[in-house]
Amino acid sequence: MARLIPIDDPDDPRVAVYRQVRERDLVGRQGGFIAEGEVVLRVLLTRSGPHRAASLLVDGKRLAKLSPLIETLPEAIPVHVAGQAVLDEIAGFHIHRGILAHGLRAPDPGAAALLASLGETALVLVLHGIANHDNMGGLFRNAAAFGVDAVLLDATSCDPLYRKAIRVSVGAALHIPFTRLVPGEDALAVLETAGIEALALSPGGAESLAGLARPARAALILGAEGPGLPPDLLARARTFRIPMATGWDSLNVASAAAIALHELTCPRSI
Repeated sequence: MARLIPIDDPDDPRVAVYRQVRERDLVGRQGGFIAEGEVVLRVLLTRSGPHRAASLLVDGKRLAKLSPLIETLPEAIPVHVAGQAVLDEIAGFHIHRGILAHGLRAPDPGAAALLASLGETALVLVLHGIANHDNMGGLFRNAAAFGVDAVLLDATSCDPLYRKAIRVSVGAALHIPFTRLVPGEDALAVLETAGIEALALSPGGAESLAGLARPARAALILGAEGPGLPPDLLARARTFRIPMATGWDSLNVASAAAIALHELTCPRSI
């Protein structure tokens, strides 16, 4: 059973990893991450995924509700318990959810190994230049909702395990396998080697996504709002567009992903 450790001093070294959450999220945590809130904590502790919890920091008023979950934790995972004021001082701002967890991320498997682990039928989401953490979280939430098997990120995309991205994803970023392409690695070449057909989404796509017969092993490729996908990538991929009303040609990237993934995964009635 987990150890409950009272914390009265914000400078207690046992909770050093939780200090100044906002600032430290920007520079990384040496292979770790911070998860926030009860929903995300339950995903981290109860759903299968590559990453694992190292410790918890909770407001003492939350213990009763969390007790059934905490009782399942091994003794090796300490649960630090503080009052709201001390918790806020540690984090550097008001943690109104009253729950933080420090997690350890799994080693990045690399694109080739991750794709090789997928089955004969697979759906991959490939993200290029996604720099907004809200969008990243929304994309992972959509990926979970529509059964995406893996996510590939280019070298310029932001971290799915940034605290805000995890929260917006409602924990999906913690259990969907993902990997980051190394700088200069060719996403289309990696997909081709793995036998996965690339489907690039763009306002100027040559084909309508509506009615597409999805390949057994497919990758949906999305770019950032505004710049979209690079012209050289679009020139080499099969391109698709989402039909829209006259005068509109694009959506928020997370909204576009939800529509596209729905088209690719939901069977149609005849």
